[in-house]
Formats: sequence, C-alpha cells, structure tokens
Amino acid sequence: MTSNPEREPLAFLLNSSARFLNSVFERRIANAGLGLTPGEARALLTVAAIDGAKQADIAARIGLEPMTVCTYLDKLESLALVERRPNPDDRRSKCIYLTESSTQMLKSVREEVDGLMAQATEGLGREDVERFHALLSVLQKNLHTAAMDKNRTEG
Repeated sequence: MTSNPEREPLAFLLNSSARFLNSVFERRIANAGLGLTPGEARALLTVAAIDGAKQADIAARIGLEPMTVCTYLDKLESLALVERRPNPDDRRSKCIYLTESSTQMLKSVREEVDGLMAQATEGLGREDVERFHALLSVLQKNLHTAAMDKNRTEG
C-alpha cells in the first residue's frame, strides 16, 4: 500500500479514531450514572461476549493485564453482575459467568455503546457499517497474530 502525502496515514487515523472512541465511551459511561467505571463496563461487555471464559481470556480480549481485569471482575462480582465458578478443565482457574441480575445493567451499557456508535457512524449506510466491521475484524485478527508472533520470538 503506497502512502499519499495528502492523506493522513491509515495507522494514525485508526489510532486517533480509537482514542476518540475510547474518550467518548469513558465520558458516556461516567455520565450515565450506572455505578460502573468505563473499565468495569468493558469487562462486563466482554464477559457477555465470551460468557464462561477464564479471566486471562477476558484480559487478553480487552488488551489489559489480568490483574487489572481481576479488579474489575471483583467489583462486578460484588455488584452480583458476574460470578466466578470452578473451571471444569483446570481446577486452578475459575471461569467468569454473567448472573441473571446483570441483564438490566448490560442493557444500559449497550444503550450507551449503541448511542456512541450511532454518533460515530453518522452519515454511513448500513452496508458501509457492516463492511467496515468486517474489514476491522480482519485487521484485528492480523494484528493479534502479529502480536502473538512477536511474543513467541521474544519469549
């Protein structure tokens, strides 16, 4: 892919967009009065996406250290939004599951995310958004592979 000096490089455009997205997400969650921090809200959404996963898998998906995610999960568990259960495949670890009482909180967090995404994708058609999602999924997969390859060569 050649660079066009008239346009911002894709890497910088993606990075700044992600920063803006994160900033607006944090503000929306903080102002929504949900009683969750943005990190806790992300952890809850991630548990919903991969219900029954190990804490390390949740941390990897969010892109944070397991101890940071542990703190978020502790808070979510104290609010009865998630529960830790023994991992049937590894007695040393626990799996994280949503509780029934998480339904309303998840709905509220998702409303904030939906509002944010409606604002972020304003002016794009449904097909554009679906194609953008598909392209970003490929990009994420490729970058995850590159990160894992780097970890293997350093370790």
